[in-house]
Amino acid sequence: MPESNEIPADILELSFEAALQELEKIVEKLDSGRVDLDQSIDIYTRGSQLKQHCETKLRIAQERVEKIVTQNGSISVQPANVE
Repeated sequence: MPESNEIPADILELSFEAALQELEKIVEKLDSGRVDLDQSIDIYTRGSQLKQHCETKLRIAQERVEKIVTQNGSISVQPANVE
């Protein structure tokens, strides 16, 4: 089992919207109470990784938006300094 801070490649390939949709399905499953303990732990781990991926995507988007600045009455975009 990968460490909790490692995000699997299949998650890294997901768009924000796809990751959020999968995360919502996981929450529904866990809320239903119809999954056994071992499965709950596994899907909770994946949900945690999806959440981390979504947060990263949002942070990157926020940094890009913050780079939009008004200069001399016009809007320009500066490249974000993200890894």
